[in-house]
Amino acid sequence: FQLYGYCYQDSNDIPDTLTTITELGSPLEMIQLLQTSWEDRFRICLSLVRLLHYLAHSPLGSVTLLDFRPRQFVIVDGELKVTDLDDASIEESSCTSNSDCFMEFPARNFTLPCSVEGRCQSMNEKRNLYNAYRFFFTYLLPHSAPTSLRPLLDKIVNATGNSNTHSTAECLALELSPSPSVNSEFTQKCVKSANTKYRRVPEAFIPDENYRCWPSYHHKGCLLSVFDVNEAIEICDSYSQCKAFVLTNQTTWTGRQLVFFKMASNHIMPDPDKITYVKVTD
Repeated sequence: FQLYGYCYQDSNDIPDTLTTITELGSPLEMIQLLQTSWEDRFRICLSLVRLLHYLAHSPLGSVTLLDFRPRQFVIVDGELKVTDLDDASIEESSCTSNSDCFMEFPARNFTLPCSVEGRCQSMNEKRNLYNAYRFFFTYLLPHSAPTSLRPLLDKIVNATGNSNTHSTAECLALELSPSPSVNSEFTQKCVKSANTKYRRVPEAFIPDENYRCWPSYHHKGCLLSVFDVNEAIEICDSYSQCKAFVLTNQTTWTGRQLVFFKMASNHIMPDPDKITYVKVTD
């Protein structure tokens, strides 16, 4: 979280008061996040993974967030950032045997190895990782994920939930997914030829004829991201009300193109930045 400034204030009521000035973020509302596109939710999880990796290798040592809950985070420019560090700790638990390295959570418990130095191995890191699983990954990653990415995502979610990952570096397999894997997934999915034919109308746009779909980047229409025109055709074929779609020159953060799907093509207007595809009817 970006710190812009701070000041100390010593008053009679509260001595040694520290006031910080930080960047402004949006409160994290899980229900709202579940209604956003998978790409946006993936981006949040990816930023959380990077945060976990930093906490595990910070200049102070391995840092754990003892109060690791959604209310401790905000969204800034589509990424997750922690705002409350009052309950952060760099103390690794001391131990004489493995039984001293017992971690208890509401759903399950774990016992970590006791090192020869008398410290519970990676306890801070494991605590952060499991909390990330139970509060974030399990909700945000699998829901409406691309089909061929699900085995990888299931592996990551199950590994964090079972505490089988060796470190957060292993969880950084997520880093491989944003652009290459997401796009290659749709490349493989869309190689099949479409039965429906479409007429290409360059430099054209359909301003009206909207219908709503979920998830959509536009609350009054059906605006989705695609890898290429083949995927757009497949999506349009899957909606009975879709009779046309418009390729825009806008992309998501993973490089996927935004496309408007339309109910009809009665009114087509010139637009040099868009390409319209109209379903051909017999």
